[in-house]
Amino acid sequence: MASGPMLVVALLISIIFIVFATSKLKLHPFLALIIACYALAFMAKVPALKVAEFINKGFGGTLTSIGIVIVSGCIIGTILEKSGAALKMAEVVLKLVGEKRPTVAMSIIGYIVSIPVFCDSGFVILSSLNRTLAKKTKTSMVAMAIALSTGLYATHTLVPPTPGPIAAAANLKLDNLLPVILIGLIVAIPGAIAGNIFANKVGPKYKSKFEEDDDGLTYEEELEKHGKLPSAWKSFAPIVIPIILMALGSIASFPSHPFGEGAFKTICNFFGTPVNALLVGVAFSFLLLPKFDSETLNGWIGESLKDAATILVVTAAGGAFGNVIKEIKVGDYIGQSLSGLSLGIFLPFIIAAALKTAQGSSTVAIVTTSALLYPLLPVLGLNSEMGKVLTVMAIGAGAMTVSHANDSYFWVVTQFSGMDVKTAYKTQTVATLIQGLVTIATVFVLSLFLL
Repeated sequence: MASGPMLVVALLISIIFIVFATSKLKLHPFLALIIACYALAFMAKVPALKVAEFINKGFGGTLTSIGIVIVSGCIIGTILEKSGAALKMAEVVLKLVGEKRPTVAMSIIGYIVSIPVFCDSGFVILSSLNRTLAKKTKTSMVAMAIALSTGLYATHTLVPPTPGPIAAAANLKLDNLLPVILIGLIVAIPGAIAGNIFANKVGPKYKSKFEEDDDGLTYEEELEKHGKLPSAWKSFAPIVIPIILMALGSIASFPSHPFGEGAFKTICNFFGTPVNALLVGVAFSFLLLPKFDSETLNGWIGESLKDAATILVVTAAGGAFGNVIKEIKVGDYIGQSLSGLSLGIFLPFIIAAALKTAQGSSTVAIVTTSALLYPLLPVLGLNSEMGKVLTVMAIGAGAMTVSHANDSYFWVVTQFSGMDVKTAYKTQTVATLIQGLVTIATVFVLSLFLL
């Protein structure tokens, strides 16, 4: 296989092709991504008999990890919309935050939800609420999507019990997670605020296909169509119950074993697995069905599966592209090239950002960077307990930078919010770049006082 700078050039060419093919040629993202997979593999001189294997592995691996989650989320979303539960949730949320701040509401919800829940799962289960709030408040769907996305992303890479920060703490030999959690919660706030400001400034300039394909009904007409809305607890249960289950599962997996190591931990881990938690959410969504007949049990579910199909194949194709990048080891080359630089607290950020941008997975970027940096901590002056904590934060900031075509989260956000790829690069990708830069600036300021 090819090595060195040629891998970086090949990666850049493949990314440019995806953007050009989807925005200018109007090629479907699935085909654009699959073509990019083959092009990148051949440019990297992957053995011919390995190319299909790498693509299939990434495609199937993505479906394995998030396929049922996406299908379950689509079923829940369809039932919430058709039963009127999404309207009820919108009313409750707006009573709490006011109709003038819907993007702030979604940023806050995302910030909280992504502490125990993967951002992909969080966006899937909150997307129906997001769309309804956008319609109710006449707010840009793109702005709402970016507000939710960046709110979720802020804590996803910084605050345990999400796996990335936990793995980084373990690799850096940090036994006490409490400082990581507390500092992470603080550091994530400016990043979430920056994402929200960007969403409000830039989001309204673009249109989502959901806005273009709108059925034309006003929010009031939607209310009239549904008549009496479901109760608040029935409306929120399909979303809140899975979040609680995933939170308990994450807490149960803490290295300190807060729930012990017996049956209760096993139960929490079982129901806290995203697939199982979302299926429980599907079960609770059935309480919203006005009747049990072929229209609801077959028609509504069938409609949601059709919606899920496109999302599944595009997200899986993004996973295939990410896996080809992983297999050609361009991330390893970039990480090793940067590790010799003496940049203090900025070095973890730069390496993690390079790895994230190159191979797509925030978790992989966090784990790889933390393992790479542990031997270098004394040289960087970050060998104290607080130095290690801030290193985790700097790595997390880098792992936000940036979300684009090789990141499954990028495709979840685009597909569930109705954005085309060109719009997503101008919003989701740029927003995560700004988030990462604001977050590392926050970490640097903290380092001046804490180190």
